Amino acid sequence: TSLCFRTVEPLEYYRRFLKENCRPDGRELGEFRTTTYYFSSGSITTADGSALVKLGNTTVICGVKAELAAPAADSANKGYIVPNVELPSLCSERFRSGPPGEEAQAASQFIADVIENSQMIVKEDLCIANGKLAWVLYCDIICLDYDGNLLDASVFALLAALKNVQLPLVTVNEETGLSEVNLKQKTPLIIRKDPVATSFAVFDDTLLIVDPTAEEEELATGTVTIVTDEEGRLCSVHKPGGSPLTGAKLQDCITRAITRHKEVKKLIDKVIKSITPK
Repeated sequence: TSLCFRTVEPLEYYRRFLKENCRPDGRELGEFRTTTYYFSSGSITTADGSALVKLGNTTVICGVKAELAAPAADSANKGYIVPNVELPSLCSERFRSGPPGEEAQAASQFIADVIENSQMIVKEDLCIANGKLAWVLYCDIICLDYDGNLLDASVFALLAALKNVQLPLVTVNEETGLSEVNLKQKTPLIIRKDPVATSFAVFDDTLLIVDPTAEEEELATGTVTIVTDEEGRLCSVHKPGGSPLTGAKLQDCITRAITRHKEVKKLIDKVIKSITPK
C-alpha cells in the first residue's frame, strides 16, 4: 500500500517522512548520499584527464581534452575553456536523443559560470605564446545515470578531471614559427581554486533538504545551489526561480556548503594521494 500511496500522493507521502525529520531513502534532511569518485584515465584513453563521480545513483563522467589553437585577436594572452554537459537518453527516460535540451544547456551555462566566477582556471595560464598559441580545454561532462542533483556531481567531476590533467611541454620555434610538442615532459594543469557545489531542494517553501534525488526535485517548490571555494568564499548562488529564500535560510545553506566543501576536498586529496607515485 505504501508504494500505491507514494505513486498516487507523492507529496503527502514525502511530508509524512519530513515531519519525522527523515526522507524515504533513510537519510536525514541534511545528509548527503554516499559520494565516491575515481580517476578513470584508463577508461577514456583519448582524454588528457578524466574522472567518474557517483552521488548515490547519480553517475557523471568528465573527460578533458586539451588541444592547441591560436588565441582570439582581442585576448592574445588567453586560452579557452569549453564546458559541455550532456544528458543522453540512456541516463533517464526524461531525456530524449537529439540536440541538447533545456536542462543540459542550463547545466553547461552553470558550469561555465562556475569556472569564470571561481577563477579555478585562469585563461592567461593557458597561453603558450602571446598572440600565437594557446591551449583549449574541452570539458565534456556526460551523465550516465540521472537521479537528481546533476550540478553537484558535475562540478565535482570537472574539478577531479582537471586535477588529473597533465599537459605536454609546448614551445614555438622562433625561426620556423612552428610549435613543437614534447610528450616526455608533462606538467599538471594550474588550478588556482577548488570550487565545490552544494545543492538544496526547498519543500513547501520553508523546509530545506540537501542533495535531492530526482523524485525530490520533482516535488520541491524550488532549488538552490551554492558554490564555495577552499577559503570559504562564495563563488556563486544559482537559484532558478521557485520559492524565495530568507536571508537566514540562505546563510544556513552557505554554512552547510562550506562544511560540504571540506568533505569533498578530503575525498579528492585522498584519491590523488593514493595514485601519486611515492
